[in-house]
Amino acid sequence: MNSDELTVKIFKALGHPIRYKIIKFLYNGPKCVCKLNENIEFSQANLSQHLRILKDAGLVKSEKIGLEMHYRLYSEDIKKIVDEAEKYVEDYINKLKTNS
Repeated sequence: MNSDELTVKIFKALGHPIRYKIIKFLYNGPKCVCKLNENIEFSQANLSQHLRILKDAGLVKSEKIGLEMHYRLYSEDIKKIVDEAEKYVEDYINKLKTNS
């Protein structure tokens, strides 16, 4: 996989509302999959599928602690991507409002 393909894979992974919500939930550190399941209103199987997509895109990593699987952001740089996208959206919305 080349860098363009990986970049597209990352944006596709972030482009789903549930996966975006998972990334935001992991901002403050690792969480047990059981805590993710409490916050995400989907079945365990559906959540696992979303986590696998995020993991395949290099956005999250997992670690087994005892009997529990914990997920964390692969890198703090992921926050920068999301924060910049949110800043862009906020600026864009503000520009639309002032141009109306």
